[in-house]
Amino acid sequence: MDVIGVFTSGGDAPGMNACLRAVVRTAIYRGCRVIGIQRGYVGMIEGEFEELTAKSVSNIVQLGGTMLKTGRSERFREREGREEAAEQLRRAGVEGLVAIGGDGTFRGAHDLWEEYGIPIVGVPGTIDNDLYGTDATIGYHTAVARGVEAIDRIRDTATSHERIFFVEVMGREAGFIALAVGAAGGAELIAVPERDMSVEDIYRTLEEGVERGKTSSIVVVAEGDEEGGALAIARKVQQMGPVECRVCVLGHTQRGGNPVPADRILASRLGAEAVDALLDGKSDVMVGLIDKRIVFTPFRETWEKRKNLDQDLYELARMLAT
Repeated sequence: MDVIGVFTSGGDAPGMNACLRAVVRTAIYRGCRVIGIQRGYVGMIEGEFEELTAKSVSNIVQLGGTMLKTGRSERFREREGREEAAEQLRRAGVEGLVAIGGDGTFRGAHDLWEEYGIPIVGVPGTIDNDLYGTDATIGYHTAVARGVEAIDRIRDTATSHERIFFVEVMGREAGFIALAVGAAGGAELIAVPERDMSVEDIYRTLEEGVERGKTSSIVVVAEGDEEGGALAIARKVQQMGPVECRVCVLGHTQRGGNPVPADRILASRLGAEAVDALLDGKSDVMVGLIDKRIVFTPFRETWEKRKNLDQDLYELARMLAT
């Protein structure tokens, strides 16, 4: 394999640039040329390609976002769009791809491999940490760090004004960020999609805290919680009794900024392993790290198998909040 393509797709995640750097420099070290594809599958269809050199990825390991930009393509969901993308890759001489993204990225990559036989290895780049086949995804550690920093600041205000703060973190269908942020930040309650917790349960727990002398509380809410986001839950709790609630939605602030060292190292390692996997003939797999070992998981399993929340950590956080 002489020419490898690389792209980022879906939501951006801190550490994607570190991964791109690793892919480019590892490929060049192995004697390959590297083609960068702008804006994910959008750029793949439109032929937005550029050759990347070692110098192209200088001084990006510390940067958030992705130098190749990212996007979501409705055209790529159709067979016709994938055919155009495959043709563009052939014209550019691309013989294999490294896809950096989440489950949507991997679904597209799987289709491209099945339909057109283009070898593809995926690298898990998403802050949600919801992909089966790796202990952590690129960007997750940074998102947690940003969330904990916010909690620490909010707690000062909550304590000063004797208020209850509902802090919403990202995680549409998974509570990994919420659990880690809540546990590290000493939250009184953590609401995640994986565990049933009614508004009544939340109110009762907060009320019990007041009876024990608590004058302020932090409730961390995953945006995908079944009771709704932080705004909806806070409004319902406010209606149930004489409590003063405030809401802070962290949103995309968790995606931005410099990646923490753990994400830079994870991204560098997985990016290099993805290149070597392609050169070894692997395809239709995601490279991940489990118990400090490199593993390869078929694309289909990354979204069909469910990654379990750490229930022991959840129970520990609940016990320590009493």
